[in-house]
Amino acid sequence: MASTELEKKPSQAIDPAEEPSVEWGWHGGFPKGTQFMGWFSVIACLAMLIGNHGGIISGGGHFKTEDGYLVVIAAILVIGLLIDLRRKRTAWRR
Repeated sequence: MASTELEKKPSQAIDPAEEPSVEWGWHGGFPKGTQFMGWFSVIACLAMLIGNHGGIISGGGHFKTEDGYLVVIAAILVIGLLIDLRRKRTAWRR
């Protein structure tokens, strides 16, 4: 006779003391959503480069500090996303 409750495998059992949310529902991540929102954030950072904002040097210089920060943040996001993609693709080899 089949039981009405799902049986947990011992290797996949999660301790409720460590993860309280396991008692009330689904416990997992959003791998595709994380990648999508990460690339969306990169595009948003680079889109903010277009605009009518000024820089620190108001004279003849064209040094824009905020543009530098946007490019650095976008580059860090791209590196993190590529590392995440590579880690997921090579996970089966371990």
